[in-house]
Amino acid sequence: MKKLYFLLSITVMLSAACNKPESNTIQGKIEREQIGIVSKVPGKIVELRVKEGDFIRKGDTLAILDIPEVDAKKSQAEGAVQSAKAQYDMALKGATDNQLKQLEAKQQALKEQYEFAQKSINRLSNMLKDSLVSQQAYDEAFAKYQGAQAQFLAVQAEISDVKYGVRIEQQKMALGQQERALGALQEVSVAESERYIIAPQDLVLESITLKPGELALPGYTLFSGTVSESTYFRFTIPENRLANIQKGQEVTVNVVYKDTQIKGKVTSVKALGAYANIATAYPDYEMQESLFEIKIDPIDVNQAKDLFTKTTVTLGL
Repeated sequence: MKKLYFLLSITVMLSAACNKPESNTIQGKIEREQIGIVSKVPGKIVELRVKEGDFIRKGDTLAILDIPEVDAKKSQAEGAVQSAKAQYDMALKGATDNQLKQLEAKQQALKEQYEFAQKSINRLSNMLKDSLVSQQAYDEAFAKYQGAQAQFLAVQAEISDVKYGVRIEQQKMALGQQERALGALQEVSVAESERYIIAPQDLVLESITLKPGELALPGYTLFSGTVSESTYFRFTIPENRLANIQKGQEVTVNVVYKDTQIKGKVTSVKALGAYANIATAYPDYEMQESLFEIKIDPIDVNQAKDLFTKTTVTLGL
């Protein structure tokens, strides 16, 4: 039995030796630039318009989110704009009974906006404790809450002031309130557009992390893919072969699975800090030698755009 194990070991070693490439040839991999697409606002996915493996064009809609808070806030912002405009007109022309009613309507709108902001900050506070939102998102919401509170207190003071006439300082304040309300409406419009997840550039979609009905949180990667025109070849060489290659050098890369050759140019030579990054299957190096990563871009991008990533390529040195 020991003799049989010995013969099997010799057979495996001879097989590995036969499969080892020639010493002047190194192996590498086909790579592409990766890209992740995230959501900017929290929302529930109501529709997916793509599937894994699709080629996506820049500007394509990948998914649609349901953001009910934005719809509610938009109505409040529109009411605040109307009320702020009426308040500014009143400050210029003087208050009447009808204008006072408009100011009171503004007070009611700002009160609703303030109460909504208060509910939002309470909800985000609980989510922050569970690490469901970032500290940045919570701070932004808290700033909006403080702004809503300030607006509500300001309109209460304005109602008191208009009964005794409007000073020039108050007119300026009314103008500022109007501009702030317009800014809040614009902010809501921007948030509303974020319900559509748009492709930032052409890419091949590799994975979709959520399904319809699931909650997408800010900063969470919803889609990932590769940029089809970013194909490059990556090799790992020891320092004893570094003299055989230099940046800007034109080389010929052999695509093993297609048995074709592609002309390329060395665009990057950098030292590796971890052996886990080695791309060569049979690296010929001494343990004390440094390793370098060689990046080669195809001269004709169209020749490489349909190649499969992570497949093997060879390069003669």
